[in-house]
Amino acid sequence: LPPRLHPVGRASEPPRLRSRRRGAGCVIAEIRAAAVSPLWSDLNLTVERGEFIAVLGPNGAGKSTLLAAILKARPLTSGSITVYGRTGYIPQQRLFSPELPVRGRDLVALAAAPKAGAREDKTRVDTLLAQVGAQAFANRRVGLLSGGEQQLIRQAQALATDPELLCADEPLLSLDPARERDTVRRLSTTGAAVVCVTHTINPFLGVVDRVLYLGPNGHAVGTVADVMRSEVLSELYGTRVDVVEVDGRMVVL
Repeated sequence: LPPRLHPVGRASEPPRLRSRRRGAGCVIAEIRAAAVSPLWSDLNLTVERGEFIAVLGPNGAGKSTLLAAILKARPLTSGSITVYGRTGYIPQQRLFSPELPVRGRDLVALAAAPKAGAREDKTRVDTLLAQVGAQAFANRRVGLLSGGEQQLIRQAQALATDPELLCADEPLLSLDPARERDTVRRLSTTGAAVVCVTHTINPFLGVVDRVLYLGPNGHAVGTVADVMRSEVLSELYGTRVDVVEVDGRMVVL
């Protein structure tokens, strides 16, 4: 049997999202009765401009697959996904080969001017590198950079498209705490809607508007308070799951 939908809705609209509403035309993406079998099915979600949605769930639940489906890189089994604007993508970390004869700057330049024969806009590339804090190592071969430095180059690539919808797959991997905080702030202030896959909600608690939790027995959508509750996660997993708060952090047991 296909996973069932746990009927968790938006009980109350987050003040952060309410304050950013611009009236008509605020929808950037619509997911309607979407399924990628056997991972998830009957998924319905409307993403609004400027909204920050965190996607959580266990390994193998189809979180990265959802981003691929939004980006048209993975076909749906059924249903539809419609995006009404430019997209950007921060992929899950995969280290570049040390033999790759390309600088970090070159990758950002290609993202900023993707058309064949287009001239590099050095000022724009410099701005993007500065925006993510990657100027100091941008002229080094990308395969010789640390994992965290490569992550920042990927962030600059994603921002180069001036996205209206930014899909981020575990964007905090390999980052030190200071760069984690900078990345969360950067993602939440780009002006783009963000759909962010993460293994933990804690770094994003101050910026997230809604949570989509993909579980073995279905999925739940709502505010953090709606979804990150023991009774909701217990139903999604089909076993007892406790959600507790410790020093301002959420712990799932």
